[in-house]
Amino acid sequence: MSTIDLSEELIVLSGAAGGLGRVISHRLAEHGATVVAVDVVDAPAPGPAENHGAKAGEVWPYRADVSREDDVSELLAEVHRRYGRHPSTVCCHAGMVQSHGILDYPADALDELFRVNVRTAFVLAQQAARRWVNAGVGGHLIFTSSWVDDYPWPEIAPYCASKAALHSLMRSFAKELASAGIRANSIRPGIVSAGMARRQWDEDADYRRRAQQAIALGKPQEPESVADAFAFLCSPLASYMTGSTLTVDGGCGLLGAV
Repeated sequence: MSTIDLSEELIVLSGAAGGLGRVISHRLAEHGATVVAVDVVDAPAPGPAENHGAKAGEVWPYRADVSREDDVSELLAEVHRRYGRHPSTVCCHAGMVQSHGILDYPADALDELFRVNVRTAFVLAQQAARRWVNAGVGGHLIFTSSWVDDYPWPEIAPYCASKAALHSLMRSFAKELASAGIRANSIRPGIVSAGMARRQWDEDADYRRRAQQAIALGKPQEPESVADAFAFLCSPLASYMTGSTLTVDGGCGLLGAV
């Protein structure tokens, strides 16, 4: 891990107050990155970073609703005022999930899920890319997809669809903006031991049975493994990647949904 040095990186991460977002912020800062930790609720800075060979970076909590264009415009302006430069990487990580059978899924709940999972990513990525293009500098967009973007999991059909949409958006940003020096990639985690998946694993025996069958490595994914994937993609080690998906799912994609 000492080969990953993010000390030159200024990274904006949406969805930073969630269980996974906090771990990602912490890991990036451990490797020296300056992280703007954005969420609709207060996103407290993580605890003291462990030193992995690079000077621990800063985590700056910032409250904004990144589905709102005005909020995103002000966020990116504040980042530039505070640090005197544009972010090198913008991570479109904000997301939510709800569980309903496909015949019972409320249409209003679908609208809200797509606002949080897809609109936030598009608005943040679009405005960041515009600033990079106008400034004549390159940049990197990272989208958080999921292994279920291609393997439908029961009772979360709109979530699966939203992650498929993010995968498609990522490829469109990569294709259209490559000539401007802007890259776009995505990370595809599996069944992470955080949030609703963790609660269902602990409380729902049927879910736990299905999840155990789906995970080739046999146990839920630790959030730190997702954070390590972010650290790699944010680093110069991934500088020749664009339009790519980094799958870190414990083999869920080998077996498919149960």
